[in-house]
Amino acid sequence: MDSSTNSLDDASADSSAEFPDRASMMEVRLQAQEDEITLLKSSLADALRRIRIHDQVLQLLKQQLVAANPGAARLLSQACCPDCCTSSRKLSSSSATDGIRHPAMRVRRNSEKLGNPDKQRKRLDKKAASSANLLTRSPSLENRAKELIASAGSPGSRRGTYSQGQSIKMFIRGRPITMYIPSNIQNYEELKMEPPSERLELDWVYGYRGRDGRANLYFLPTGEAVYFIACVIVLYHINNRTQRHYRKHTDCVRCLTIHPDKVRVASGQTAGVDKDGKPLQPCVHIWDSTTLVTLQQIGLGTFQRGVGSVAFSFADSGSFLCVIDDSNDHMLSVWDCAKGTKYTEIKSTNEAVFAVEFNPRDSTNIITCGKSHVYFWTLSGGQLTKKQGIFGKYKKPKFIQCFVFSLTGDVLTGDSEGNILTWGKSAADIKTLGKGAKETFQIMRQTKAHEGSVFTLCTLHGGGLLSGGGKDRKIIRWSADLAPERECEIPEQFGAVRTIADMDEEELLVGTTRNAILRGTFSDGFVAIVQGHVDEMWGLATHPSQNIFLTCGHDRQVCLWNTETHKLDWCITLEEYGLCADFCPNGSVVSVGLSTGRWMVLDLLTREVVSESTDGNEQLSVMRYSPDGSFLAVGSHDNFIYIYHVTESGRRYSRCGKCNGHSSFITHLDWSKDGKYIMSNSGDYEILYWDIASGCKLLRNRFESKDREWASYTCVLGFHVMGVWLEGSDGTDINALCRSHSEKMVAVADDFCKVHLFQYPCPKLKAPSHKYEGHGSHVTNVCFTHSDSHLLSIGGKDTCILQWKVIGGVVGNSQERLASASSTSTSSPEPAAS
Repeated sequence: MDSSTNSLDDASADSSAEFPDRASMMEVRLQAQEDEITLLKSSLADALRRIRIHDQVLQLLKQQLVAANPGAARLLSQACCPDCCTSSRKLSSSSATDGIRHPAMRVRRNSEKLGNPDKQRKRLDKKAASSANLLTRSPSLENRAKELIASAGSPGSRRGTYSQGQSIKMFIRGRPITMYIPSNIQNYEELKMEPPSERLELDWVYGYRGRDGRANLYFLPTGEAVYFIACVIVLYHINNRTQRHYRKHTDCVRCLTIHPDKVRVASGQTAGVDKDGKPLQPCVHIWDSTTLVTLQQIGLGTFQRGVGSVAFSFADSGSFLCVIDDSNDHMLSVWDCAKGTKYTEIKSTNEAVFAVEFNPRDSTNIITCGKSHVYFWTLSGGQLTKKQGIFGKYKKPKFIQCFVFSLTGDVLTGDSEGNILTWGKSAADIKTLGKGAKETFQIMRQTKAHEGSVFTLCTLHGGGLLSGGGKDRKIIRWSADLAPERECEIPEQFGAVRTIADMDEEELLVGTTRNAILRGTFSDGFVAIVQGHVDEMWGLATHPSQNIFLTCGHDRQVCLWNTETHKLDWCITLEEYGLCADFCPNGSVVSVGLSTGRWMVLDLLTREVVSESTDGNEQLSVMRYSPDGSFLAVGSHDNFIYIYHVTESGRRYSRCGKCNGHSSFITHLDWSKDGKYIMSNSGDYEILYWDIASGCKLLRNRFESKDREWASYTCVLGFHVMGVWLEGSDGTDINALCRSHSEKMVAVADDFCKVHLFQYPCPKLKAPSHKYEGHGSHVTNVCFTHSDSHLLSIGGKDTCILQWKVIGGVVGNSQERLASASSTSTSSPEPAAS
């Protein structure tokens, strides 16, 4: 076990949240600076490109004017200021720094040459008018000029009309993006956008938050295991293999506890922020595990940052609820469950707090533990007083990780030194401290239990004890007098023991630090019933004909899941991050793009690498096979798209081209249905089209691609998905989108933990949609299964995979709906009824 595992044993589960404000602020500032740099680079590149095109247009106009009218050459040379043309060429060929610094100097020199600016302006206006007259007398030349201007991407007004058709302009971070309207839409303004008739219903949740949680796994009398991940609390029936979900939390769930009646559940969440960066108020929900109905909402507006620990009282049948928040002082509050009101509150400590519990025999006694402390609290007369546990001759551990009450009333704690400490009351030392001395809580016994931390303790009905270790990954059963009886070690792939839930004295549930839940016994060992990723995910791909999908992410794991059995079919670990993936259309292999520019092709049956290659030295962002599987496009952060010819059923790859033209990193790309063209997006909000069949040629005139049909639609920028963007979006608000195979709907993954379902196409801004919550972090990717029966969405930091069932829907394809939405459509002269 390496040093990183040792540090995990000693670290607080909540250490990452000790300075959330400062970290969040720095992340926001860094992201803003990166976005601004990207925008400046793209704007500069765009300006240089437009200047070059402008020079080309002027030269072409001059040549054609001379050919049409030899006497026009002199007039054209006078109308075009030679100084301006010279400076344009200098700007386009100079460095980015020169292009920013020198134009003002040139303008000043030109103004000195020209003299009176008003007179010069009139003279230029007259010459320009003369030139315009020449263009008017030459219609073919006029059309050619308009075509060149259109190919330069300069539409003019917000909605421009050209000889070839219409366009509309949208803005992201102040940058205009021109969208060309397809030919089958005759009246864009009268298009009516509606939400899709289909809806989503949460079907399954993959994963468990064990990496940084405690006491977050319980077993109910109904045969269900209760645990959480992201914003969802899962009730998983172990024998029936079914799930139910409590989904009333608005941000990540942090803690969980069960009422003495084994029916009610209390759960607390973190504060979080809304899409505008404003903090959301955390609270505790008390709900019925049978009906999933929320019974009470405790402390809304009271807790700061989040709720870290919750506990019901037992001696009085759960009349009180104790809550510790994530503020600097870790406020400890006691609430009357019947009234839903605060009974008392006090500052706990400025150190991290890991657990809180009432004494099961006396509700006036409360214990908390955490970093370098264990506190014994007494509730009397509506006031809380505390006494700190005295370590005395024993070494004070860095963390008190957990504690339980024994049947004899003693308190047993597990710490980062691997010890189980037995605490008890000690009579007041009057001889030493005088008559005012009070009783203290001291260590009565120290028992060495594990290497590394003792992460969890669980009492058994017969008086025994279970302990779970960190570094040694062991589960040990102890007798009532702390004599070891049995032990077992969980497999290394699942990490350390995080928490234990007793099912029936023999069978156990074990939550691990690598986000897995195991089921088993000391005799038969343990098997995983819940598994998940342990770090941020980005890669997602669904199989073209089977109900399976693949995920990959920063934990270097590549996982293949089954949407029917809801199980992990297989998982392999790579040397680098996996960031993107795509299945070959024949379904036998899958390609995975990595963080170093390397990519590999895996055989689904053998899991072996059948091919691999490297393109550049920057991370890859998208892998996409052509519809017939004969080509593979690899989008990279080095601004290039690499094209490979695919043979031998997806097992042999040879590079046949490279698309060079983007001024920022590639974010998304799609193939046309005929497999000859590619549409791509980049980090500077650019839409480009490529003719792959003609040697990866950049199509300068984007207008010509307006009617092209695409085999998939994952590009977040395009006419058909323009409506998914909210007004004021900064360009990074949408991480991914995916059109259904039926071409009737499009799913969107955004930066605000939401999954949206839009009608496809949705070419008008502010298009209505269905919105779904569940993720606790930015949603990084979405993808429909091959039959459109389900949608998969993956989260970033929440490490959660949500499987949504698609319900409802009407017959009709996207082209019919788009045409019928326009009152003057060529295919339907009247709007179709919903």
